[in-house]
Amino acid sequence: MPIPTELVGSLPRPLKLQEGYEDLDQGKITFEDLEKLQDEAAEDSIKRLEQTGETYVTDGEQRESSFATYSITDTLAGTGLADNLAGDGQFFAIFDDGHHRQLPRLTGGPFRYKTFASEFVEKNKAIASRPVKQAVISASMMMLLYPLDEELEGYTRAQFLDDVCDEVEKDIRQCFAAGAERVSIDFTEGRLANKNDSRNPWTGKDMLQEFIDLNNRVIDRFSPEERANIGIHTCPGGDNDSVHSKEVPYEKLLSKMFQLNAGYFLIQCASQDDEEEVYRLCGQYSREDADGVPQVCFMGVVNPLSPEVETAEQVRDRLVLAAKHIPVERLGATDDCGFSPFSRDLKPAHGSPDFARDIAMQKITARVEGARMASEELGV
Repeated sequence: MPIPTELVGSLPRPLKLQEGYEDLDQGKITFEDLEKLQDEAAEDSIKRLEQTGETYVTDGEQRESSFATYSITDTLAGTGLADNLAGDGQFFAIFDDGHHRQLPRLTGGPFRYKTFASEFVEKNKAIASRPVKQAVISASMMMLLYPLDEELEGYTRAQFLDDVCDEVEKDIRQCFAAGAERVSIDFTEGRLANKNDSRNPWTGKDMLQEFIDLNNRVIDRFSPEERANIGIHTCPGGDNDSVHSKEVPYEKLLSKMFQLNAGYFLIQCASQDDEEEVYRLCGQYSREDADGVPQVCFMGVVNPLSPEVETAEQVRDRLVLAAKHIPVERLGATDDCGFSPFSRDLKPAHGSPDFARDIAMQKITARVEGARMASEELGV
């Protein structure tokens, strides 16, 4: 079959929508007013994605505070925060340009999602004429809500992790039940776990294996047939056109990541200095049989952090080179990262988020066409 392509998840949010999130925080509009802006941006995203030829479409996370917090808060500032959470949690990441992103802090139990991604799937299915996918957050990211070095009175870490696994499983199952054909799990914290940044204490706790084991507690609840359509996304960050862990040697993650019993992986690669080494590592460590499912490597062939649009020929050449290391039947094409994982992202390297939306569609079009050209050249 031809080399498949798939979007990671997010697209830049229009400036009008970004301002809507801020207006809600300031009490200038109601949540219903914000929903109208979200719906408008979501429909525009889906229709434009369909025009690119994208296989699976999504709203580009227009309805989400962020890829990491959609389930627990309406905005990044904490408006509409879920029960048993406070806004002053630890940093998830400190980016190379100096800005940071902060998670809420768990104050007690039980831990429950406020919003499930299936709500977005239902709305998107009503708009889309192509198959729908949905990105969800990982159990390992939710794990970071719990205080790092203490136990909460009356709610142990073990109880919390049991609840997290239940909520993440429910999130995925409900997405499929709502009509999503693919569900990918965001795992950007995987590479960050090897950074050991003194400004960000959790990164020095050597938590990667713990993250993998926790995520497998969720993934292993699904059958091989289901896991064929459950993916894992990894990247070194992609917020405000900046990264958080690109300097971390990739092999530290890739040598372990394929322990996850997922059916496919969306892997940042185009912005790496040595792309072929990433192809080699993926070919070496990905598994033909991960408890009953072959692992497909969707390699990043366009860079969302740069406004320079890749050509279809560049995409083709990257995939042809990747096929020297990864069996072509387990090779796919994706973008390095979501195009805008957080709801407030002015895309400084692009000049504006609205221009960045246009650029994103051009890059996706090049990816789709380049994958077609590579399939033809490779005879698949």
